[in-house]
Amino acid sequence: MWNKYLTRLTMSYNGFKTNDMFGPKPVEVGKEYDVQITELSRKGDGIARIQRFVIFVKNGKVGQNTKIKVLQVGNRFATAEIVSDAGSTQTENASASSDASSDASANAE
Repeated sequence: MWNKYLTRLTMSYNGFKTNDMFGPKPVEVGKEYDVQITELSRKGDGIARIQRFVIFVKNGKVGQNTKIKVLQVGNRFATAEIVSDAGSTQTENASASSDASSDASANAE
């Protein structure tokens, strides 16, 4: 009796087990991916997506293009940390350093 009940609990629509219902994950723990942060979570972390799979990125900011390293993968989402910025931060730093050098040369004259 209990065995039939437990079997029904672990089965879901079309005979898939509830753990397998979400299918294979598009990310793996320890691997790095290039993503764009599109939203912020309630806790303030960035949210990126790979094939509609949600990834929470620590210290991510909306609009940021960055390389992340996946720390943990769950059934419905993953968590990751930023490895390096691939986009706007590097270009901002480069333009700021060129502005500083041009200001220094102007002050020297």
